[in-house]
Amino acid sequence: VQLQASGGGLVQAGGSLRLSCAASGRTFSTNAMGWFRQAPGKDREFVAAISWSGGSTAYGDSVKGRFTISRDKAKNTVSLEMNSLKAEDTAVYYCAADRAPLRIGLQSKLKEYDPWGQGTLVTVSS
Repeated sequence: VQLQASGGGLVQAGGSLRLSCAASGRTFSTNAMGWFRQAPGKDREFVAAISWSGGSTAYGDSVKGRFTISRDKAKNTVSLEMNSLKAEDTAVYYCAADRAPLRIGLQSKLKEYDPWGQGTLVTVSS
């Protein structure tokens, strides 16, 4: 079972990036999915989550209105569209699957997610 995040890179402040997370080895169609990030010297923090059905989403306060999470169940992928990027968005971004299938309610705590992808680096230059 593996989650592979991609799409990171260097972008100027105000720009956009789209991250993708592809699952292999099994389907996560009954698991909520989340994105987290970890900036240098800081703890990993919640960015966004989407329910297993795709009908519900949740966002961290710092990204609300700028980031959009979505999923394509047929392709077993989850995406994070990031707009109006700021220097403080610079971090390694990780995707992860909610450890409990068909859970009601989106989770923002790291311990509720397993497995995790390897991370993709996003650098926003000011």
